[in-house]
Amino acid sequence: MDMPQILYEDNHVLVAVKPAGVLSQADSTGAPDMLTILKKYLCDTYNKPGEAYLGLLHRLDRPVSGVMVFAKTSKCASRISAQIRERKMDKRYRAVVRGVPTKEEDRIRSYILKDEAKNQVEVIQAGDGVPPSGAKEGILAYRRIAQADREGPDGTKQISLLEIHLLTGRSHQIRAQLADAGLPILGDRKYGPDDRFYRGEICLESFSLSFFHPITGEKMTFRLPLGSGDPWNLFSENKCQEACT
Repeated sequence: MDMPQILYEDNHVLVAVKPAGVLSQADSTGAPDMLTILKKYLCDTYNKPGEAYLGLLHRLDRPVSGVMVFAKTSKCASRISAQIRERKMDKRYRAVVRGVPTKEEDRIRSYILKDEAKNQVEVIQAGDGVPPSGAKEGILAYRRIAQADREGPDGTKQISLLEIHLLTGRSHQIRAQLADAGLPILGDRKYGPDDRFYRGEICLESFSLSFFHPITGEKMTFRLPLGSGDPWNLFSENKCQEACT
């Protein structure tokens, strides 16, 4: 596969864009993963003997693309991990979903129960009594940035562009909670409808990442432009930028 895009690199951190379909770290499948690819890049670029150190600080689901930061030293890994625990790191996602939310802004709160064997989660509403053992609270906030009509094999359907802020970090949280709310993400084979309307990659990406540099303390923000392919091209870049600032 092609080398992932590197947005920033110094002696302490490396910020890169994970393509859709690439794992964050290696698993039993042997599929390409960001950690292995970037470690090889460091070894090749700086002639490092053996295996280069690179700390994995957070993950994105395999089908999801977006900005990731890695630590090049253990000290920096510890400091950025502390920012994540203290919620000083800010990650923003955007998604194209089926339907149009009734509210321009809303918050979803429910419980997430993961089935490890199926690698799938179940959404349990907060008002449905005591959640089962192992269920964890999931909270996200979203804003409707724009909406559009898209033609498909079965006719025209309304779609919306959402900006999403995760307040908790549960497995498959965005995908499962939006689907449960009647707003499935286009291209989501696991939680979305099994129909012919859209057959491309999942329309979910981590487009903005902010954190404080682990050595200088400077706030650093990295943002990806709105994509130009289907269905992202149905939404105005200027409109998205104005709404997301």
